[in-house]
Amino acid sequence: MTNTPAARRLPPWLPITAGSAVIAATYLYLVLWRPESLVGGAGVGPAALIALAGYLVGSALIIAGAMSRMPTSTVTLLPIAIAINIVAGQINNMVGLPLYLDSIGTVLVGLLAGPAAGAATGALSNVIWGISISPASLPFSTTQVAIGLLAGLFARWGWTRRVVTGVAAGLATGVVAAFVSGPISAFVFGGANASAGRSLIVAVFQAMGFDTLGASIGQGLTVDPVDKAISFLVAIVILRALPARFSQRFPFARAHAVFRPRAASVLARSGAEAPAPADPAPADPGPPPAGAPPGAADPDAGDGTTGGGHR
Repeated sequence: MTNTPAARRLPPWLPITAGSAVIAATYLYLVLWRPESLVGGAGVGPAALIALAGYLVGSALIIAGAMSRMPTSTVTLLPIAIAINIVAGQINNMVGLPLYLDSIGTVLVGLLAGPAAGAATGALSNVIWGISISPASLPFSTTQVAIGLLAGLFARWGWTRRVVTGVAAGLATGVVAAFVSGPISAFVFGGANASAGRSLIVAVFQAMGFDTLGASIGQGLTVDPVDKAISFLVAIVILRALPARFSQRFPFARAHAVFRPRAASVLARSGAEAPAPADPAPADPGPPPAGAPPGAADPDAGDGTTGGGHR
């Protein structure tokens, strides 16, 4: 048994599984237990600390597991995707639109490189965004993990080969994102949002009698499906506009035929449209036997008066 660094290295699925378990446990604690410290206000009490620590630790483990086996083509794409997320999200918050627009880069990587790469991109985006510009983005790295994971899964299942099914995948991803981010918004920030438009929607739900958690999830179900459908649509349009050889650089997109029908279908369709092969030429019957009447060697020769026998 060798004791080399490669042999001692943990399998990548282990930290990913551990991170997912930490995130799930944190989510269940907040949703099922509903700590009373929420009454103290945004960011006050043990519930906020548990949510912040659980989500960040889980995201860090997922990043570590995904990055360990990420191909070079994907690593070079990460800075561009992260920049797209931060710039678009920051502009949206400044304008005050009731959207997010901070997951386009996450979806791009998920479609091209798979679920693990998409999850890592989303988590890294919010960690970098939170450290550099907006600390409020840090806990929502978990939501980005879910978005990147689902983008890769929908691409693997073939939903991105058509624009209509790609948009439907975005709608479904938005529903999941709403339930993931609702407890973060409620228990860490008291339902407050960085965008004035989203804060207004939360206020409307609270005026209707919902508590902070219900209003936060209601705001997510109102905004997230539309937002993620837009993100999927923009990502698919961008990738379809690029040369086909670009997507073929990524093993995941190439193996799962993310943006085109599978090779077997193409071959089958090509075979069906191909012209039928010509009939083989008849064998030469050779010279007629001695004493045979003229034309006996060629049954299609005719009698010279009909212009070609059977034709």
